[in-house]
Amino acid sequence: MNHDARRTAHIITPRRTSVPADSRFDWRVVDIPVEVTRAEARALLTEQAEYGRWDLIRSQTFIGGARRVWLRRRIMNVRRTDDAA
Repeated sequence: MNHDARRTAHIITPRRTSVPADSRFDWRVVDIPVEVTRAEARALLTEQAEYGRWDLIRSQTFIGGARRVWLRRRIMNVRRTDDAA
């Protein structure tokens, strides 16, 4: 597998289960296949944390070497304070 295909091989899903409406967090599950090296996976997760403000909550390694990580971030509810409403 070439380097470009390996870079896009991860699968990001916004939610795996339904989240209650009153939840204070957004959840994201990232499935990382075996072909992605540990350094590339770390770079991917670092980028998600830095630019998307995601926190790593849980990671799981499967027998074949594939990985799954759970990320979450706090939902920011911003309300307008000016008179434009």
